Amino acid sequence: MKKTVTIRRKELLGHLPKEVRVSAITKLGSIYVGRQPLKGVEGDEEKKFLNGVLDVSYDHVDWPKHIKRFWAEMSIKIPFEGVQLEVGLDDNGQPYNVDQYLKYRFAVKHPHVALNKEDLTGTNRFYIHDENKDILKKNADIQTRKDADKEFIKLSAEEKQMTRVLRLMSDLNPDTLTREQKENTLYSLKEASPKKFTRIAKDKNLALKAEIEELVSAGILRKIGNQIIYIDDVLGETLADTIVYLKDKKNSSTLTVLRAKLKEAVI
Repeated sequence: MKKTVTIRRKELLGHLPKEVRVSAITKLGSIYVGRQPLKGVEGDEEKKFLNGVLDVSYDHVDWPKHIKRFWAEMSIKIPFEGVQLEVGLDDNGQPYNVDQYLKYRFAVKHPHVALNKEDLTGTNRFYIHDENKDILKKNADIQTRKDADKEFIKLSAEEKQMTRVLRLMSDLNPDTLTREQKENTLYSLKEASPKKFTRIAKDKNLALKAEIEELVSAGILRKIGNQIIYIDDVLGETLADTIVYLKDKKNSSTLTVLRAKLKEAVI
């Protein structure tokens, strides 16, 4: 499938006028790793993609010498607007444009090139812009928010469920909030962290987790680090362990006692 990416320059705000920066053309050139030039592809891929590109075939005695020269002379001119490369492979795994594909693979390995704009560091002078990847990422974010919106609609229909999620997503005591305040707060939390919101809202142990948090807030259970303790007994080394303990039928009497104490505390 055909696919294009663009290698762009990192914007440097210097003293030069913009028109000078626009007209300048920089290069991404070869570097050496040890005693060998940096290679975009190696081994079987090198034979597959460079056989026919070089003046000799891979079984020729001078193949290593030609390969070394090819990578040592590798250079990519990058104007202000960037350089677009065709990097797609056909059904046989062959590049649609061998020259551009090899330049892309070279750029991916080059220490002066970041794989995207967000990963730029002080040592990078260029980055790879993949419009298709940006589109997919944006769509994934939209899907995440759509999922969160669906769960919010379900939760807002039942105040008890809103209360449970609020206990696990905020430091607020939801018992002090009106229904409208709960809904407003929950909406803000959803907007800020849609993935976390959806994960908590869909958790099959939501009710028990919220109950444990309420027991801790009431002082019936204690938290020391990740441990959850009842009087002097450690119910679990983590919240997950505590849930397993309380869901175990042989510990049902402990859960009954805890719920009774919580009911008394609320009253």
